[in-house]
Formats: sequence, structure tokens, C-alpha cells
Amino acid sequence: MNSFDKRQEGFEKKFAHDEELKFKANARRNKLLGRWAAEKLGLTGADAETYAKEVVVADLDRPGDDDVFEKIRNDFDAKGVTQSDHQIRRTMDELMTRAIGEIKDGR
Repeated sequence: MNSFDKRQEGFEKKFAHDEELKFKANARRNKLLGRWAAEKLGLTGADAETYAKEVVVADLDRPGDDDVFEKIRNDFDAKGVTQSDHQIRRTMDELMTRAIGEIKDGR
């Protein structure tokens, strides 16, 4: 194997590793987001954990964050929870930062 092949292989491994970290961070963010939303919806205990899992699963519908946002937006609207779109998206961003930090810290 020449140096170009080794370098290419290194880039491919880094890309795969980075994608795995993105997936883990996104799933963790969605679980944290689900717990946050569950609290706003008045859910506790097992119901809150079930809701958090539903938020994680909602992210599998289509690429991007819109499916998760729409689930929470619709659930908040149905239950009369007052949160602006901006507040929800800001919380999504804050929790992504937290999720990335937790993963980097090995938690």
C-alpha cells in the first residue's frame, strides 16, 4: 500500500468515526430534548421516558431536525404548551452542545 492509499484509508476511517459521533450526539440530544418536552407536557416517570424515546424515533422519519421539531411543536400545540418555535429550536441547539460535550467527556 502506497502513502496515498494509506492517507485515503485514514480519511475514510476519520469520516466514519465522525459520522458515528454525529449520530450518537443527535440521538442523545433527541433524548434530552424529549425529556425537556415531556416536562413541559406534564409527563413524569415512565411516561416521560416513553415520550423521550418517541422523540428519538421521530428523528428517523427523514433527514434533518424538522421531523423532531414538528413532533414537539404538534404535541405542544395539542396540549396548549406555550413555547415559540424559536424557543424550541434554541433548546435543540443548547441540548446538542450538551450532548456533544457529554460524548467527548465519555459519559
